[in-house]
Amino acid sequence: MSAGVDRLTRVNALLKREIADYLESGAVILPSGALISVTEVKSSVDLRNAVVFISVFGGGDEAKHATLKALSRTRNDLQSKIARDLQFKHTPRLTFELDDRMAEADRVWRLLEDAEADE
Repeated sequence: MSAGVDRLTRVNALLKREIADYLESGAVILPSGALISVTEVKSSVDLRNAVVFISVFGGGDEAKHATLKALSRTRNDLQSKIARDLQFKHTPRLTFELDDRMAEADRVWRLLEDAEADE
């Protein structure tokens, strides 16, 4: 089972890099003032599906939702690029989700700072 986990970890890392490169190339029109980061990719064991977690910095909730829409619109182009570049037997169907872990970490950090300031 360990070899399967290692393989899945490598595949997730390859997908993350390919998706980040695609986004960096400017192929996706992002909301003005928004910065996007691919934080994690989780592929299914059979590599048929993959969830791409993204963080969007700046622009508020509107920018986050606009970014998700833009990524959904370009999903087919991105999957085609992945199929060409990585030549997997099956190219995973990508879905995009917001990763709010960084925002949550910032919120906890602020709470800790406030608690420290109150003492």
